[in-house]
Amino acid sequence: MRCELGIEQQQVFSHWNYFLSIEEDISKLSRWIEPSESNYECYSLEIARLLMTAAAEVDVVAKLVCKCINPNSRARGIESYQKEIVGEFPNIYQAEVLVPRFGLTLKPWTNWRDENTSPLWWKANNKVKHQRSEHFNQATLKNLFNAVAALLLLLILNYREEINQLSPKSTLFIPNSFCIRIGDDLLYMPQA
Repeated sequence: MRCELGIEQQQVFSHWNYFLSIEEDISKLSRWIEPSESNYECYSLEIARLLMTAAAEVDVVAKLVCKCINPNSRARGIESYQKEIVGEFPNIYQAEVLVPRFGLTLKPWTNWRDENTSPLWWKANNKVKHQRSEHFNQATLKNLFNAVAALLLLLILNYREEINQLSPKSTLFIPNSFCIRIGDDLLYMPQA
């Protein structure tokens, strides 16, 4: 912490702030599209924008998590992230994120139960990103919610030493694995 000109600066967690920005956009989106089963396949330009934003941030944070696991990591791409992250956190495929406001439980890494298997939301994002004219309809609410939940879980792993310093707290997406919520605090729970 430095104090110059009467201003004190605390550590800023830029990836956490980025997540909160995405979460805020989803909260606004929910005024127009109700996150319910009948709308899971709903797609739009705004959902595509948020999906690609969340997936890009997953890519960035996954590299950081791999570097936390192995400072010499050269992981670049979802398959190499899977090998390193699953090697350290073998039950990540069971990790859950709750969205209590909409009664949702998300398991965004469930496909990582099987080796060399990308999450469905990741595949959808790549199709939307690279072949939008043919696959725009994969920019769905379901894929968006899972991508953001995946990002949250990676952020928890990345910031596991600083988890209680992250502020403000997530208000829409709540981890139900790797962390427990006690009041306004998130407490990191290492896997056995």
